[in-house]
Amino acid sequence: MSTYDLEEQERLAALKGWWQEKGGSVLLGASLVLAVFGAWNGWNWYQRSQAAQAAVLYDTLQKSARANDLKAIRETAGAILENFPRTAYAPLAALVSAKVLFQAGDLKTARAQLQWVIENAKSDEIRSIATLRLANVLLDDHEADAALKVLEVKPHPGFEALYQSQRGDILAAQNKRSEARAAYKAALEKAEPGAQRETLRFKLEALGGD
Repeated sequence: MSTYDLEEQERLAALKGWWQEKGGSVLLGASLVLAVFGAWNGWNWYQRSQAAQAAVLYDTLQKSARANDLKAIRETAGAILENFPRTAYAPLAALVSAKVLFQAGDLKTARAQLQWVIENAKSDEIRSIATLRLANVLLDDHEADAALKVLEVKPHPGFEALYQSQRGDILAAQNKRSEARAAYKAALEKAEPGAQRETLRFKLEALGGD
């Protein structure tokens, strides 16, 4: 007695024929799907691993900053930027490092760290913070024109008043009083009510004039 009736035998023969024709493509497609899935999971694991390692170093950097250990700050920040530049901790590490090194008088390294943030940070807000700090470092390093040029880029929304205020500080340092006054007035128009507005009014009064 036959295991399959005629209709079942026809369906089985058709299936075998289809498999002989399409089976290789099906297996290839399945393999590609598995490969992509595996690669995606692998990339996510790699990203998490990188972030975890960077987080440990960033914690070390913060402790070194509190201890004002300049050698450790340079080494740890350098390790983060070199080994984990794509993590969110890299620009934060550069900002921390630049701040401490600027205060210590190492303007060259502070400038390099802030420039790295401007060129590599994914966040517009963080880039704007780095730009303001770089302008301040350049002014302290007697490069007022370079500081003004740095501030020519469009800031992240909410930073307009800070950019104009910084421009006013630079222009005032150059004894360009009328231009500084205009910058402070522009900053005052953008500033939120509070201490920032009071500071700007004080700067305008200190300049004298209208």
